[in-house]
Formats: sequence, C-alpha cells, structure tokens
Amino acid sequence: MQKSYLSLTALAFATLALAAGTPVWGQDAEPLAGDDMADVVEVEEEKPAPPPDPALEEALIALDVAPVFDGHNDVPYQLRIRNDNQIGDFDFTDTTRTGENHPDGRMMQTDLNRLAEGRVGAQFWSVFVSVNQTEAEAVRQTLEQIDVMKRLIDQYPGQLAYTDTADAIEFAMANGRIASIIGMEGGHSIGSSLAVLRQMYELGARYMTLTHFQNTPWADSATDDPVHNGLTDFGKDVVREMNRLGMLVDLSHVSEKTMMDALDVAGTPVIFSHSGARAINGHPRNVPDGVLMRLPDNGGIVMVDAVPGYLNEERREWFAERVAVEARQKSLYPGQPDIVEAAMADWDDANPEPETTIGHMADHIDHIRGLIGVEYIGIGGDFDGIPNGPVGFEDVSGYPQLFAELVRRGYSQVELELIANRNALRVLRGAEQYAASKRDQRPIETLIPETE
Repeated sequence: MQKSYLSLTALAFATLALAAGTPVWGQDAEPLAGDDMADVVEVEEEKPAPPPDPALEEALIALDVAPVFDGHNDVPYQLRIRNDNQIGDFDFTDTTRTGENHPDGRMMQTDLNRLAEGRVGAQFWSVFVSVNQTEAEAVRQTLEQIDVMKRLIDQYPGQLAYTDTADAIEFAMANGRIASIIGMEGGHSIGSSLAVLRQMYELGARYMTLTHFQNTPWADSATDDPVHNGLTDFGKDVVREMNRLGMLVDLSHVSEKTMMDALDVAGTPVIFSHSGARAINGHPRNVPDGVLMRLPDNGGIVMVDAVPGYLNEERREWFAERVAVEARQKSLYPGQPDIVEAAMADWDDANPEPETTIGHMADHIDHIRGLIGVEYIGIGGDFDGIPNGPVGFEDVSGYPQLFAELVRRGYSQVELELIANRNALRVLRGAEQYAASKRDQRPIETLIPETE
C-alpha cells in the first residue's frame, strides 16, 4: 500500500480550494517545512486490485456446478503418524500450524478451509497402512484407520458427510458438505482373505488399490521385482469379488501386467486413483499407453495425481541421478555420514531440483484426452501423502488453478465438469449397478493356496 503525507493545514486548504474551483497547488508552490510538518497525517492510497483472470473465473464457474471429486487423500495416515490417531484436540478447520509437530517442519496439506477454497465436493480418504509388516497387523491397522476417519467425519457434521454411494455423494455436495468416502490403498490390507475383503466393504471401503510399493502374495507391484507375472488365480478372484460387491478396482501402484490382467477379468470400470501418463513421465507408477487404450472399452478413469516425481520427467531423472550420487558417496565413505552429507549438500547446491508446475500436471491430462478422450480422466491429488505438490498447487486449495490452466488450453465447460466429478461418479455408479445385477450371486470362497 502506497502512502501520501499531507498536513492538516494542507488538507483544509485543498478542500476549500476544490470547493471554490481553484487549483490546489500553483506552479510555484513550495513544500511544507518547519512547524507545518507537525500536523502531518498519513493518508493511505489503496493499490488497484489485480485484473481478473478470465480463465480462473471460468474454472470457478465449472467447479461451482461440479465440485472436485478427488480420488486420493492421505489425511488418515497423517493422523496416525502425527497424532497416534488421537483426534479429540485436533483442529481440522485449519492445519497450517501442524508443521510444529513434524520432524521436518512440514505442515499438513489438507484442512476444511483449504478444501472449501479448492472447491472440493467429494473426497476418497485413503486408509493406507505400511506394507512393512505382517498381513495380520496390516488388517488391524486398516481397521484403526477406517475408525479414525469415521470419527473425524463425525466431528464436523456441518462440513463433512460420510458417504458410500454415488447418490449419497451427490446429495452431500448439493447440501454444501464434502462427501467423504473410504478407499483402501494396498491389497495387504485384506490379509489375502476374501472374507476380510467383504468385511472391509461392509465398513465402507469403496475401492482397493491392489498393491502398494511391494507385491502382495497374489499381485505384482509396479515398484517391486515381479514374481507372479501379474495377477495369480487368487488375485483374479479378488477382482471378481470386488466387482460382485461393488468395490472399485484401483490399479494405481500395480505393474503393467497386473493392470492388463485386471482389465481382462474386470466386469466393471476400473480406476487409477492417483496416477499419470507414462508417455509424459516414465515412472512405472504411471499408466502406459497400451493400458490407456483399453480404458474406453472398460469405461474406467485415470485420476491424475499431483506428485512432482511422477509428473515432471526432468524431476524424475534429477532424482535418479541424486540417488546414484548418494550411493556412490556411501560406497566411498562407509561409516562416515558427515562426509556423505557434506558431499550431497554440495551436489544439491550445484544441481537444484527442477521446478514442477501445474503445467506439468496439465500435460498428463492433455495426453490422456488426446489419446482416448476426456471421458476417462479424473483428479487424484495424493495430498498429505507427498512432501509437496507442484508450484501453484501446493495443497488442496489449488484445484481452481489447475482447472484455470485447462481453460487456457481450450477445455470447455463440459470437459471441466467431466474431469471434476462427473467421470468419477459415472464409474462409481457403474460399479453399483453391476453389483446390483449380481445380487443373487453367492460370495466367492476361494482360499489363497499355500504356495501363494
């Protein structure tokens, strides 16, 4: 804000002069000095407001009609690692000070204020638990994560609504509440048991990611050495039983062969709850074109994520080089962490991390749209499961900026609404309709063989 300084005397003179229609200051007017400065007062001049952004305005119109239905958010995991799932004193309205209880000073990326700013109308909350434990322990912890998320939803009845159907989601959004639906991230959460899978469904889980970063006893992960060549026979029955129940099959994190096997078996649309296009970024967590080309026949969607390492190929290659340099330093100087740390600090100074922007995220959306159409795209930010998002989309408040970027790239209002929530609702409704058609079908009772 700019500031002007005028004396009270000068202000009075100016007012009288203006009233008389005479100039306020003559050409020979002299600046105030001496005692005249004693009466100086401060007059604040407002800076002009920035010009409106037509693209953002158009994006907000679309999001008012079709609020974002996001495919993946890890708030439940943050509650576990930060608060041990004790939420009696947890303020979900504003989490911007939560960096104080994080070892790296990292604040949470999600709260009710920023969800509202981001025009989020529905959210799949991931009840992820670590893969580095026994399956039995993973099942127990998953139950705890479902419990803590339901308790959080209950604490904010005016802002959040527990939902488990497409109709309930639409009803919640129409009434100004964020529809909250549960997703499981990783097949280890069912302990290789179809009975546990069924009970997780009864508790509200409406999707399950078949793997996380490691293989399960029945499915290969994208980031582990393959051992099953995709899905085992039991794994295929997991997909069939999920279809029978009406639980979405989530293929983020799984290997390309597992993707293909699941598409061979699936009778309902699949989802990729937080993935990108491998043609844009070669990370195996992303979806190759060969799999994308099968989605129109299946009806599924890719919910594009906001993870810099999966969006920006330059950033992915930078990270790979950094890992290699660090491994070399550790090999050269075993047991000497101070030397390694100093060497890596020097390397980081000389090789800053490439910037990832909203434009990189839009590139993935562009690719999928150009290859198979906008009907197979959604958004799955993965917030609170990542260290940081792209520049301009650092937390859940940033969805309007992403949609503004899509407007600048020529996306229509109809296309924006499809990406925001209509595609995701269609897929969920398709799973429900398939399950209704199989209501008389008995549960699958397959047991996992000992060899699996």
